[in-house]
Amino acid sequence: MNLKTPSNFATPLNIINALVPGYKDRQMLFINRDGIIEQIVSMDRIIKRVPLTNLQVLDAEGDRLSLGGVDLQINGALGTAFPDLNAENAGDLPKICDYLWNSGVDAFLPTLVTTSVENIHRSLIVITDFMQNQNSGAKVLGVHLEGPFLNPEKRGAHPQEYLLNLSLPELRRVLGDFTEIVKVITLAPELDSHNEVISYLSQQGIIVSLGHSQATAEQAQTVFDMGGSMVTHAFNAMPPLHHREPGLLAAAITHKQVMCGFIADGQHISPMMIDLLLRASNYTQGLFLVSDALAPLGLPDGTYPWDSREIIVTDGTARLADGTLSGTTLPLLTGVQNLVKWGICDVETAIALATSAPRQAIGLSGIEGAHASNLLRWNYDESSKELTWQRLLS
Repeated sequence: MNLKTPSNFATPLNIINALVPGYKDRQMLFINRDGIIEQIVSMDRIIKRVPLTNLQVLDAEGDRLSLGGVDLQINGALGTAFPDLNAENAGDLPKICDYLWNSGVDAFLPTLVTTSVENIHRSLIVITDFMQNQNSGAKVLGVHLEGPFLNPEKRGAHPQEYLLNLSLPELRRVLGDFTEIVKVITLAPELDSHNEVISYLSQQGIIVSLGHSQATAEQAQTVFDMGGSMVTHAFNAMPPLHHREPGLLAAAITHKQVMCGFIADGQHISPMMIDLLLRASNYTQGLFLVSDALAPLGLPDGTYPWDSREIIVTDGTARLADGTLSGTTLPLLTGVQNLVKWGICDVETAIALATSAPRQAIGLSGIEGAHASNLLRWNYDESSKELTWQRLLS
C-alpha cells in the first residue's frame, strides 16, 4: 500500500517525455486506475494498446522522474532522536514521517545509535507499534541498529559506556523480541572472535553493515563471503585506504555484492574523495547516499541535546563540544544536489544514488509497479547548474 495519497485514480494517466534513471532516452509511463506505474516504454516505440476513454496525459517536457528517496541511515528529526522514543513522545514519529515525505523521502530506516539496551528496547516498542498502524508519510521500513557492537577505537561520537562485546548471547539480548523489525545492523566484525554472529544475523535476514571498525581487508572479506553486504558511512570511522593495508573499505569497493552508504555534505568526506569513491565503486553499483541526519533535522542551526551531551549545529553540520563530527542536519536530497553542484556526478546518477541505489541495497523493487504518488519530478537548469525537485502529484 502506498502512503499519503488516494489508493486509485479516476482515470488512467500517461506521463510522456520523461527522463527516467536507468532508462535511455525519453520515456512514457502508463499509470493505471489504481495509481500503479504499470509500464515504461520509450517514446520512439509504437505502443499497441486498446484506446482508453478519458485518458489523462501529463507532459514531463524532458524533466527527470524518479521514485522518492530512501534513507537507510537517519537518526531523528524535528528535535526527536529515534533512540529517545518513548510512550510520551511517540506522537513525534508520525510528524517526522510527514516531514520526511515532504522532503522527498518515500521510506526510511530509523537508526538507533549506541545507547543502553533498555533505551533500544523502549524505542523498538514505539517503532513496532507505529509500523503496525502507519497510514501516512514516509514509510518506516524497519530499524537500523548502528551499534552497540562497535570498536571503541573507532566509536566516533558513540558513548563508550554503552558499547558491548560482540557475542551471540549479547546480540540476542539486544535484539530481544524485535528481530523481525531490525533490517540492518552496523557492527565491527573484528570483535566477533568466534565468527558466529555474522552467520546468525544472515539466518535472521538482517543485513550486516561494517562500520565503526578497524577490520582488515581480510577480515572484511570473510564477512562479505558469509553474507555481509553493506558498509556504513564509507571513509568515516574506519581505517583510511592505504596501498599496503587496504582495509575494509577497499575490500568492500572491490566486492561486487557489497554496497557502501556515504554522506555528501562536504564535511564527512571531501568532494574529491567522493569522486574517487564513485569512480572506484562504479557509482550506483556499489554506493548509495544516506543523510546520517540527527534530531535537529528540520530545525535551525544551534545547540541541541544529544543523549547526555550537546551537539552544536553550524551550517547543517553537527559536532560535539570537543569538535568530534557527529552527523548532519541536511536532508537526503541535499546530497543529490551537492553531487551535481560539485560537478562530480551527472544528474541521472546523482538522483539514482538516493532513490534506486538504496532500494537495491535492501532488496526493494524499482519504479515499475510502484505507486505514482511516489514520483519526484526533477528539473536541471543548465544555465544556473541548479537541480530542483517536487512531488509530481502533490
